[in-house]
Amino acid sequence: MGDILQKVLRKHRIPVQTADQGLRKTWMDAVGPKIAAYTRPEAVRRNVLFIKVANSVWMQQLHFLKQDILEKINRANAQNPIQNIFFSLDETAVPAPETKRPQAPEQAASALRSRDRILIEKSVAAIADTELRDILQRVMTREIARRRRIESEARRPRGRDSR
Repeated sequence: MGDILQKVLRKHRIPVQTADQGLRKTWMDAVGPKIAAYTRPEAVRRNVLFIKVANSVWMQQLHFLKQDILEKINRANAQNPIQNIFFSLDETAVPAPETKRPQAPEQAASALRSRDRILIEKSVAAIADTELRDILQRVMTREIARRRRIESEARRPRGRDSR
């Protein structure tokens, strides 16, 4: 359930904390902000660092830089050296485009119809875990608001230039 929820949240550009902040900082220091924007450290298991990469181009480049990255990480983390880095593709690792920022929750909620709000409330009412219920409510609110926005854009009259 946790894996599915993380994928849904990432797909909708809702921040998900999976790796600890120390690992994120170490990764950022080793690769810099440009590479870090297209990658995400997931975990360290048995001295292997698992990194999610946005696309195959970045993954290929990281394979060339792997040894240098390992050295930088191990200089900063000498007590627990990393022996290997495993890269895997995950398109949700790519940052959101600068021009498309996710709506604020209150902005998304204002785009909902009353029946949408009732549907969301009924859907999450049976969830006992308050944190999970709040997360699912935010996800559903943003998704329904996104669909309403797409519907309204589709209904707008198009000018001659947009054919």
